[in-house]
Amino acid sequence: MKSVSTRWGRLLRRRCGDEGSVAIEAAIVIPPLIMFLSLALAGGRLLTSGAKIDAAAEDAAREASIHRTAASAQAAAQAAVAESLNDQGIACAFSSVAIDTRGLNVPVGQVGTVTVTVNCTVNLSDLLVPGVPGSKTLTSTATSVVDAFRSRAS
Repeated sequence: MKSVSTRWGRLLRRRCGDEGSVAIEAAIVIPPLIMFLSLALAGGRLLTSGAKIDAAAEDAAREASIHRTAASAQAAAQAAVAESLNDQGIACAFSSVAIDTRGLNVPVGQVGTVTVTVNCTVNLSDLLVPGVPGSKTLTSTATSVVDAFRSRAS
């Protein structure tokens, strides 16, 4: 008689066990975990892209500040931004560069500055995170001093 009750006990334990709870727990835990990981990737991409865009703006401002004319400074700054972003592996969906070269027009002996503003739209749509926009526009501005005693074109 004891063996029959032991068999029924085992059978009941198998039927009332928690084998299905692992699947339910996984269904509850895995989606938020994937969402957190995707948001971390998006934040990391924005952080590193922002630093690289800052570096591109600094490169462009420095490059523009060593030219003598506004036209050559503008061309050099545009080329410096494109080269810097390309070298760092940043592919902007849209980018624009604004260059303020008024500092090149100050008289020799006075300090002038050149300011470059870079706008770059970083693509986030490949991360497939609900609620995160498909792209984010990052802006960076850098200023470089023009040598006060360097000759300038008139």
